[in-house]
Amino acid sequence: MMIAGTHLRRRDIFYLGLTARHYIPRLPDYNTSVNVHDHKLKRPELASAKSKKLWDGLENLKERTQGSLIPSTLKHMEEDAEFKLTASNLKKLGQKKLTREEKKNRQRALDRIGIPNFLSFWRAEKKKQGIEDKEKWLRRTAVEILQLNIGLYCNQACNHCHVESSPKRSEMMDRDTADRCLHILQNSPAVHTLDITGGAPELCSNFRHLVTEARKMKPELKIIDRCNLTVLLEPGEHNEICTCAVRCPSTRQEDLVTFLTEHKVHIAASLPCYSAKNVNLQRGSGVFDKSIQALRLLNSAGYGKEGTNLELDLVYNPLGAFLPPAQEDLKVKYEEELWEMFGIRFSKLFTITNMPIKRFADFLYRRGELEGYMELLVRNYNLNAMETVMCRNILNVGWNGQLYDCDFNQQLDMPLIQTRRSLEEGDKQSDTPSRRPPTVWDLETVDDLNGSVIVVDNHCFGCTAGMGSSCQGTVV
Repeated sequence: MMIAGTHLRRRDIFYLGLTARHYIPRLPDYNTSVNVHDHKLKRPELASAKSKKLWDGLENLKERTQGSLIPSTLKHMEEDAEFKLTASNLKKLGQKKLTREEKKNRQRALDRIGIPNFLSFWRAEKKKQGIEDKEKWLRRTAVEILQLNIGLYCNQACNHCHVESSPKRSEMMDRDTADRCLHILQNSPAVHTLDITGGAPELCSNFRHLVTEARKMKPELKIIDRCNLTVLLEPGEHNEICTCAVRCPSTRQEDLVTFLTEHKVHIAASLPCYSAKNVNLQRGSGVFDKSIQALRLLNSAGYGKEGTNLELDLVYNPLGAFLPPAQEDLKVKYEEELWEMFGIRFSKLFTITNMPIKRFADFLYRRGELEGYMELLVRNYNLNAMETVMCRNILNVGWNGQLYDCDFNQQLDMPLIQTRRSLEEGDKQSDTPSRRPPTVWDLETVDDLNGSVIVVDNHCFGCTAGMGSSCQGTVV
């Protein structure tokens, strides 16, 4: 059976298992090698061809990682052709128009290969599998994870960043909003995890307040800090001509490892490879050395070691337009490389598929790879992932208190639909609701959202490809 308008065949997407309710997906491109150090990414001709320093051992590592990363990040943003083009487009069109154009580009790519919108595709796949399900909408089950994006300020400006963070961003959660989030947490006994992200959340003024008060409130609560590692080495004041969007005193982090340890904060740390070349290419010059030094500091404090109850998880995302390797196999490879080369231990490894939005969407579009990547995601669609995608049990809160189904929807300005209405009056979900988007001030407990409709769009193919993808790694 051919899918209309495309060369994709039904057997290329999945094949039937033993029953209609259990099928074994065929994922033709879920075969990425775990030797991620061999992955190569060709630089665009418009980019600078500066060579990157390769890792040369642990000697003088502490000395090499002194000082702030922010000045070099700002310098790179001023010199890099792609960053300058993005800044020019942002100034010319504005963020909302750029986001709408990005969405149109994704849909045009899907139209060219004959793929309908995400909801229609999901319904069609269920029907093909003989799954009797009258539910037309993806719905939330019970909210168990409260995820707070407390600011977009960051000491890095990564090529793949879906929130477009950098030292130039000034958005940051204020104390009143942070306290309201704590109020909701206290009224929500079903929530077992507080997931704090950004930007670099540690650089936001209310990060420590949230962690301290949440730990007092719920001693057994799992508190996750989504850490870029280099933030652990930020010294504070940069220099007299610093052009950060946020003034530097709040960035001093010399005691951050001690704070995280004392409050038993679970760290989910970004490390897209164990080689300097690939990490620096994706995350910026000097990031690899600082990441290794930060990991060694965390290990010294007990993180990643058995019996300490200090969890240190690493997060991998691909360098380019391909699916991540198998999560467990890649974990074994990371363990070998990080221990043998640097003496580093960690707890778990999460693999995350790059979402075709924001900087990564720009990356794909400028290289003429967006259509190919969207086709890749569709070709490896996994119906099983729909049962456990992270939006089913998470509530995402933006820095300004607005509510979303996930962090990706937040960046695409697609607010949560608060009521439990089924939307049966229309067969299309809107990313521009007619009423005011709901905020933390409209909510007393996350239980009020159980059963609510989840807003989806064409970027959601990223969470359902391969073994599925979420902030906690694979979902299947």
